[in-house]
Amino acid sequence: MVVDAGVCRFRTTIHAVGQDDMTVMLNITSDCPNVQRLAATLTVADAIDAMSSRMMDNALMIKCAEILPHPACPIPCALVKSCEVAADLGLKRNVTLMFE
Repeated sequence: MVVDAGVCRFRTTIHAVGQDDMTVMLNITSDCPNVQRLAATLTVADAIDAMSSRMMDNALMIKCAEILPHPACPIPCALVKSCEVAADLGLKRNVTLMFE
């Protein structure tokens, strides 16, 4: 997945590979220094937890909240969607946020 975060112009690439036990291996590269810090600590995710836990109980979201300073950052959502697809629990479908 490729994420263009908007006004900050930072580009992030998320490569997610699902394993048989619903573990997802993550390889995150980004121009954003905060996402780089996140990538250094977030290399594995539990796909079931990522897609079924409420936001405040979701380990992936909690890790993102600890490191990413901007609440409008699209990276947490992109990570959850990447985990869903990698674990064959969701379909590849683009997500778009647009101002009109």
